Amino acid sequence: MSAAAHRRLATESWESLLRAQVTVMRELHKEPIFKEVGSREYDVLYNLSRCPTGWLRLNELNDNVLLTQPSISRMVDRLESRGLIQRKTAEDDRRGVLIGLTEAGSALQKKVGRAHVQNIMEIMEVALTDEEMRTLLELTSKLRASVAGK
Repeated sequence: MSAAAHRRLATESWESLLRAQVTVMRELHKEPIFKEVGSREYDVLYNLSRCPTGWLRLNELNDNVLLTQPSISRMVDRLESRGLIQRKTAEDDRRGVLIGLTEAGSALQKKVGRAHVQNIMEIMEVALTDEEMRTLLELTSKLRASVAGK
């Protein structure tokens, strides 16, 4: 394959991945459950729910969500004012602040999560076989690992 053809294939593959993600996300955002909590707010709640200790530092949360640092700080403030997350001082570093879900935040994350998973399944099962989903998972994981390894 020529260098030009290789560049074109890489660019077209990237564009296809990006456009597929945007198309699917637009469809998922139409779901009524995201009127209760926005998808970016849900992303914060979801990442906090996955933390084994139940608590994350703001910079750790920032590493896992699809927001910029200033946006995540404002989001945390809004979620805290809604009673969905809480803050506490880190015991190992009194200057550090940890963020965790409240009971209301955990309940909302589970409620939205169940509906979100159902919506994802409906989209994925129509488009892809189980084998194709495994291949997609393998390829996207490989791409992320390659970028993270730089």
